[in-house]
Amino acid sequence: MKNSSTTPARRIEELSAIIREHDHNYYVLAQPVISDAEYDKLMQELLELERQFPNLRKPDSPSQRVGGAPTKEFPTVTHSVPMLSLANTYSEEELTDFDRRVKSFLNNEPYRYVAELKIDGVAISLQYENGIFVRGATRGDGVQGDDITNNLKTIRSIPLRINTKNVPFRNFEVRGEIYMQNKDFEKMNEERELAGEKTFVNARNSTAGTLKLQDPKIVAQRPLRMFTYFLRTEESQTKSHHENLSLLKKAGFVVNEHIRLCNTLNDVIKYCDEWAERREDLPYDIDGVVVKVDSLRQQEILGAVAKSPRWAIAYKFAAEKAETVLKGITLQVGRVGTITPVAELEPVFVGNTTVSRATLHNEDYIKELDLRIGDTVVVEKGGDVIPKVSAVNLAKRAKDAQKFSMPKRCPECGAKIFRPEGEAAYYCENFECPAQVRGRIEHFASRGAMDIEGLGEAVIDLLVSKKLIKNVADVYALKKNQLVPLERMGEKSAQNLIAAIEESRKQPFHRVLYALGIRYVGSEVAKLLSDSFGSLDRLQKASQEELENVEGIGPRIAESVRRFFGESRMKELLEHLKSSGVTLKTAQKKKSAASSPFSGKTFVLTGGLETMTRDEAKEKIESLGGKTSSSVSKKTDYVVVGTDPGSKFDKARELGVKTLSEKEFLEMVKP
Repeated sequence: MKNSSTTPARRIEELSAIIREHDHNYYVLAQPVISDAEYDKLMQELLELERQFPNLRKPDSPSQRVGGAPTKEFPTVTHSVPMLSLANTYSEEELTDFDRRVKSFLNNEPYRYVAELKIDGVAISLQYENGIFVRGATRGDGVQGDDITNNLKTIRSIPLRINTKNVPFRNFEVRGEIYMQNKDFEKMNEERELAGEKTFVNARNSTAGTLKLQDPKIVAQRPLRMFTYFLRTEESQTKSHHENLSLLKKAGFVVNEHIRLCNTLNDVIKYCDEWAERREDLPYDIDGVVVKVDSLRQQEILGAVAKSPRWAIAYKFAAEKAETVLKGITLQVGRVGTITPVAELEPVFVGNTTVSRATLHNEDYIKELDLRIGDTVVVEKGGDVIPKVSAVNLAKRAKDAQKFSMPKRCPECGAKIFRPEGEAAYYCENFECPAQVRGRIEHFASRGAMDIEGLGEAVIDLLVSKKLIKNVADVYALKKNQLVPLERMGEKSAQNLIAAIEESRKQPFHRVLYALGIRYVGSEVAKLLSDSFGSLDRLQKASQEELENVEGIGPRIAESVRRFFGESRMKELLEHLKSSGVTLKTAQKKKSAASSPFSGKTFVLTGGLETMTRDEAKEKIESLGGKTSSSVSKKTDYVVVGTDPGSKFDKARELGVKTLSEKEFLEMVKP
């Protein structure tokens, strides 16, 4: 606390207000006024105070952004007003037909439209009571959706509390679109690739999948944002949709800046044509324009037909296509060695850009299209920013068109490439492949791994280009006098980087294991391997069978681990890491007394805990000699029941497994 006279309750309220203001500045206004480090310091102080005084934590606290306890399933929510889907139109003629119907239903009385960009995301509904966010749900079938409140609380562009002084309402519903910006999506995919995790096909699918995750902590790590486009309240006598959008902005919601009030259909058509051309300039994906009658009274008159309103329509952009010649197929090596075929094209203008290269995904995709070098192909650039080859014009196939086959060696380093069973992609198995080096080091230094502050992409590029490092072990051989002369480095920056590198030697073994970038070994798998084998030496010697015997480790992960440690150059690298003083074994846990009620017992946690997080409870159980499981069975000894327990509680009662309240659990934990 800032001074001794400030009470915990007052400081928590003060910190919450400050953090809310900074969230609004950063995520809504895009005008941050403090650094990330200063923001993190404020959040850490709030988290620590709420940990010490859990009774002072409020549902709308900014700390809820970090994600709460996982949920087993999402309850079903019935929308107070159905979330209707929009009818689609694809041409100016169809827009004219829509306008004619509106005019007819309104008996030729004057009307106007609001035109909005159609964000390629996921529709959701938010409910607020007394200005506080209480429930959020997916669209579902339009009548009922899934309650994903805890996931939505992690999205910082969604206010958990609004300033009711700015707007004439306290109880209301907001609807909008959850989406990802393209740069955020690409960065997330790169990080997943480095971690050996499956990458997402596009931002929209990634967004939809993220919102359905059971663990809000994972959702909190995903770069989700929200645009709002609808307000419903009984407390405000507004007359138009455009007026409602202005109120949403005043309340602290993000409303898309490109909304336009259109007095005529011609204005709407101009707007549609403009954004069909300018869509590539946007930092997020759109797939059309939404056109709405502005007057709320006229919306009521128009009503709805089936599941679509008569007062709104979606004008969808058509995917742009062009024909060109496939000159060749080259191979691109990703950061974890993924070999991706790339089409080298005769340059063609499509989607407002000149396209000369396009992804071909994998060997199976090439075979499916029966694609051959020299073919005339169709290049398409629709909702996706990345152009793709979507078809072959067989009528124009040349007699000398050549079939393509994957090579046996990596085009970057010459090492063997392989295709894991059940996968479509080939991989280069050489950890030292030049195309992978930068990405490996970036992952190694990232926050979730070794957390080497100051060793970002730009610095790594500089160090690699100057040949000061060629792998992750070389990081620990860097000297201050090597760094100071480098561009934009200087004495202080060099000293800070050396200090951060030194500090990273203390990272626990499971983080080192994750930092190595073994395919399919994310942070959770790294923890499993660390806990099961205890040291790098034991893990290196583990057989396929021993690896698969670890709960949560399947054949694919086991094979990847064995392949990784079987690479001769990897053995040399690990020896260098050993000599650098990096932690390569787990810390010895204190043995709990034989009389401990936790020794050898299996615990299952369900519902939310008031005094600690699920992870903290799990760590406490394990430190006292117990085990935790994610499912209830006859072998379960105790089920710890928190608030809003799920089906595990019912299963425990069905099987006669002993249940503990949080208070009873805390009594057991006491020395």
